[in-house]
Amino acid sequence: MLLHVIRRFAVSVLVVLGVVTITFFLLRLISPSPALVVLGAKASPAAVEAFNAQYGYDRSLFIQYVSYLGGLFTGDLGYSHKLAQSVTDLVGQYLGKSVYLSSAALAIAVSAAIPLGIFQAVHRKKPIDYAVTTLNFVLYSMPSFFLGIILLQVFAITLNWLPAEASQEHSTVAVVLDWKHMLLPVFTLAAVQLAGFSRYMRSSALDNLGQDYIRLARAKGLSERQLRYRHLLRNSSLPMITLVGLSLPALVAGSVVTESLFNYPGLGLLFFHSLQNQDYPVLLALTLLGSVLVVLGNFLADVASAAADPRIRR
Repeated sequence: MLLHVIRRFAVSVLVVLGVVTITFFLLRLISPSPALVVLGAKASPAAVEAFNAQYGYDRSLFIQYVSYLGGLFTGDLGYSHKLAQSVTDLVGQYLGKSVYLSSAALAIAVSAAIPLGIFQAVHRKKPIDYAVTTLNFVLYSMPSFFLGIILLQVFAITLNWLPAEASQEHSTVAVVLDWKHMLLPVFTLAAVQLAGFSRYMRSSALDNLGQDYIRLARAKGLSERQLRYRHLLRNSSLPMITLVGLSLPALVAGSVVTESLFNYPGLGLLFFHSLQNQDYPVLLALTLLGSVLVVLGNFLADVASAAADPRIRR
């Protein structure tokens, strides 16, 4: 088990380093110097040269890359000239809010998907199974922004039950307490994830229902309730470990549309505004964070799956 973890960790570090390298050079090729973005297209050559010399953009790409890597090891993600603020401070300011939004949606989706998938598997090919499957396909194929617009129209505008805008509180604790403003954005993210998770859970439960250990448990006289929750639930939930691990990147990428739609001040909205303003240091930092979350999610899913299923370790 330890060797498996070490091997997976080494691969994860190499993948993150590769993503950082590719992203850094691609952004530098797109914008060799942010001087024109900060100073404007009509800036004089002397002003551009002075800006590049001040912030090190006149050095070779390799030197800039080595300097950037050195900064990463000390927690320095760069400086946003557009916002006149450290990128590390910006990420720290918005990270907690995005973590809350995505983790709340993920918790709701997983909590509902596991029993729903087992329920569908047990009642397969019955009208209730067909009805839930149809609803899942509709939600899974629906873009999150379209679902969010429908929810806004129905619950915020037509019925006037919920606010149309997400919480604008500054602290994460205040955002959590302001639950009424967060219902629509959380449910928008959760609904799409729920549709995908329950389909995987149904498929996994169906596979396990045909296994010999299920037949043996029935032969021993176990009730259907004991069969479902003592045997079927545990073994069918193994694929969910991988799915939850792969959902970690939603902390950055998956909530971009939702945060923009509900004007929620998180990393997704920060990424959207940085893209509009060509704020390359922020874009580079958020791309790096997204890649780390992807690799971390895969790593944790591999380790958790190996711990839960000895066959994977072998």
